[in-house]
Amino acid sequence: MNEQEIEEYIRENDIQFIRLTFFDVFGEQRNIAIMPEQLKRAMKEGIPFDASAIPGFYSDENCDLFLEPDTSTMSIVPWRSLDGGVVRILCDITHPDGSPFTLDTRHMLKEAVKQAHSQGIDVEVGTEVEFYIFKTDENGEPTRIPHDNAGYFSVAPKDKGENIRRSICQMLRQMGIVPEASHHEKGPGQHEVDFRAGNPLQTADNTTTFRWIVENAIELSGCHADFSPKPLRDKPGNGMHIGISSDSTDDTIKYFMAGVMDHIREMTLFLNPGVNSYERLGTLEAPGYISWSKKSRLQLIRIPAQRSEIKRFELRSPDPLANPYLAYTLVILAGLDGVKKKSRLSDPVDFDLHNANADMIAKLGRLPVHLEEAIRCARESDFLKESIPQKIIDEYCNNRYV
Repeated sequence: MNEQEIEEYIRENDIQFIRLTFFDVFGEQRNIAIMPEQLKRAMKEGIPFDASAIPGFYSDENCDLFLEPDTSTMSIVPWRSLDGGVVRILCDITHPDGSPFTLDTRHMLKEAVKQAHSQGIDVEVGTEVEFYIFKTDENGEPTRIPHDNAGYFSVAPKDKGENIRRSICQMLRQMGIVPEASHHEKGPGQHEVDFRAGNPLQTADNTTTFRWIVENAIELSGCHADFSPKPLRDKPGNGMHIGISSDSTDDTIKYFMAGVMDHIREMTLFLNPGVNSYERLGTLEAPGYISWSKKSRLQLIRIPAQRSEIKRFELRSPDPLANPYLAYTLVILAGLDGVKKKSRLSDPVDFDLHNANADMIAKLGRLPVHLEEAIRCARESDFLKESIPQKIIDEYCNNRYV
């Protein structure tokens, strides 16, 4: 939108508040609200803010930062329209001199996409995010009681989430995201809503928006959304499966996959940043080993059915605690490293790892089994030191998430 189109949009939709949104290094959404009259100034000069209280941002030399609206991301906030409309605009973070803030993970993803493009590799990313719906108590506090006891692809009346998923899909459309499918997942009260794949930045923007929509839609229904990796100990965990596709050659995609597998142990801290993350990995259908397959869904990487050469693969280890901007950045850079080195892809593992013998398992690498191991792998990684700022590595290594 140009400036005139934005002014018309604000006037026609009776917009009263504009939420300028950004994300900290852990992917948590932050925002400041401005009045419509201030948007022109924000677009021209940026809006200053004190970064000293933002996790991972503060240091003596960069506590004053600016938000610069990316007006291509402007969208209505559909559940906030009682007293005039509200729009949300994602922002770039800059220093006072206009240079990009190096700890802005959205900017990191932009740079990774540019690097891939410069090497003739353009990727699309799709994400499937699972979540649970739990009941709330008489005080409105969340419980661990699922809102239904339905199973995979169940229908009403067993599936009590049909109306909630419909509401989520309607809100997605209102915020410019195209939903493709929604269904009940395997766990009681567990659900999934899928939306169209796109370029990595667009998909990361959509993923963070999706989570925000889900949390608000479910709260409006009187329940509670839970994206934690393993909310119920003996039930399926919540994954954030990342699909990567490209029109590159079959060999290039294989090199890319090999690069991801070569660096997966180092990246796991950022794909699975919580203590709870490691209660999910290696259980039920969540991967525990470094393997790939065209057949089994138990592997780290699954190749969906395709009619010709490999053009798409799915990384199944990440969970919803991951910052999608940082996760996609690392996956892309790991893949590019594999392409650069022409890394050899291991043989596929087309058998059930749950029933495999010890000799078969011994030949496979294993994902970290707890957070401390993931931290150790990250600290020792030359790949990470070359790919992302040391301060981000330190922030993840020094923080603990349940």
